[in-house]
Amino acid sequence: MTQQTRDEQIRDAPAAGGRPQDSGKVALVTGASRGIGYGVAEALVARGDRVCITARGEDALKEAVERLGSDRVIGVAGKAHDEAHQAIAVERTMEAFGRVDFLVNNAGTNPVFGPMAELDLNVARKVFETNVVSALGFAQLTWKFWQKENGGAIVNIASLAGISASPFIGAYGMSKAAMVNLTLQLAHEFAPAVRVNAIAPAVVKTRFAQALYEGREAEAAASYPLGRLGVPEDIGGAAAFLTSDQSDWITGQTLVVDGGIFLNAGVG
Repeated sequence: MTQQTRDEQIRDAPAAGGRPQDSGKVALVTGASRGIGYGVAEALVARGDRVCITARGEDALKEAVERLGSDRVIGVAGKAHDEAHQAIAVERTMEAFGRVDFLVNNAGTNPVFGPMAELDLNVARKVFETNVVSALGFAQLTWKFWQKENGGAIVNIASLAGISASPFIGAYGMSKAAMVNLTLQLAHEFAPAVRVNAIAPAVVKTRFAQALYEGREAEAAASYPLGRLGVPEDIGGAAAFLTSDQSDWITGQTLVVDGGIFLNAGVG
């Protein structure tokens, strides 16, 4: 089966049996106009959830809402680290759907490539504000507005870079390591009402990660035991599982979704 065929089957699965029934659940997915966030939103919509997606670019966000289905999806444009935007996104989700069962913290940035010894500390602060502090802000709000009294689940999109050395993307790796620890802290504090888990992907074929494989995809994929790079649907499936009843006894965990690349750690 080719990768294209596999992706098409994933995207077309809901259409085969018609529009899925409304699950009665609602999710908020940050950074979801494209890439991993879009893949997560797509998976949740496919099982019948209603979803609010956020992103910085209003035009791209509108296009994503239309593709996902404006009958079940709304978009709220803004910067993830902006506290006012966080509040507006949660409030609009509540206004539109009356609840917010699931939060998927995907919004992130990686604006620098280079050694840690030369890292601009202002850039490091920006990375942490966007990748970590914003996730905490959204979690505080969804807890306050719905999850504390009604339960739910949170999924933080971390990275393989957060659990291993990551040459030249150290600031990003540090922030994702913090996401893993944030997951542990929230899982402990929010139990038993809310389960909190993380996903740590390896390289996924998105515009965000393009510099890591562009022009050398076959070479990059060859080092993966499963023989390919990730696609957003891989992470969407993992997020759908971690927000489902099938994962009802899982919390505080970081699920590595990496095509087996971590198996190569320590091999010369």
